[in-house]
Amino acid sequence: MGKAFADGKRYFHENPSITANQLYVYAVSLAEKYGWEFGGPIAGHLIGQFPHERIADDKVTLYVHPKSNLRMRATDEKGQPRHWILEIHLIDRERRIGGFFEELLTVD
Repeated sequence: MGKAFADGKRYFHENPSITANQLYVYAVSLAEKYGWEFGGPIAGHLIGQFPHERIADDKVTLYVHPKSNLRMRATDEKGQPRHWILEIHLIDRERRIGGFFEELLTVD
């Protein structure tokens, strides 16, 4: 789990113009790389927004989501930097097990 998260964080930092949907696709590929299935509808969210709520189509930009093309390093409406949480969900449906790890992505 930790290796997948570290890979995701490194990918984010190596790609300064990355969009939320690009990071989502990469998170899914990490699950496959490590022999798991990606188990979540999102791979992260902005600080202060809770992914436990249902995501309306017009709110996908608040999440690392396959339909969000928001540049993750774009500033908010006040010109402030945005801070993101990266979430890695790994599951094995056959064995009915999984794990979840989340941590701040944008501040070292």
